[in-house]
Amino acid sequence: MGFVNEFKEFISKGNVLDLAVGVIIGAAFGKIVTSLTEDVLMPVLGLVTGGIDFKNWFFALDGQSYKTIEQAKAAGAATINYGLFLNAIFYFFIIAFCVFLIVKAANRIKLRPLAAPVIDPGPTKEQILLMEIRDALRGPTLKS
Repeated sequence: MGFVNEFKEFISKGNVLDLAVGVIIGAAFGKIVTSLTEDVLMPVLGLVTGGIDFKNWFFALDGQSYKTIEQAKAAGAATINYGLFLNAIFYFFIIAFCVFLIVKAANRIKLRPLAAPVIDPGPTKEQILLMEIRDALRGPTLKS
């Protein structure tokens, strides 16, 4: 089998395609969560905390004071950006919560019993015996 044919077989397997779709959807989902966090939740959180912008929570290692991370980087200062780290933790919890909701919904759908078709098992041995007794009691002229 040639290299190209092996590659085609590998790509056409369901698991590889499922993984590719999952990665693409995950990237799009990440953008949605980033927008939700940056554009919706963080401004509200900043308003609640008195207008504090978590992006500019940092510590300059050169001992100077800068208003923004951009100013510190422009001055060539190394920084510890704990505000960005807090944002990353916040993003993680939002993504984890959304994934939890999706998995919970999927499990609910998966656990929902499907209506199985009712199969008539036919008469039991006891029922057959009772029908034979009934037929015997009717006699040969009363059988229907």
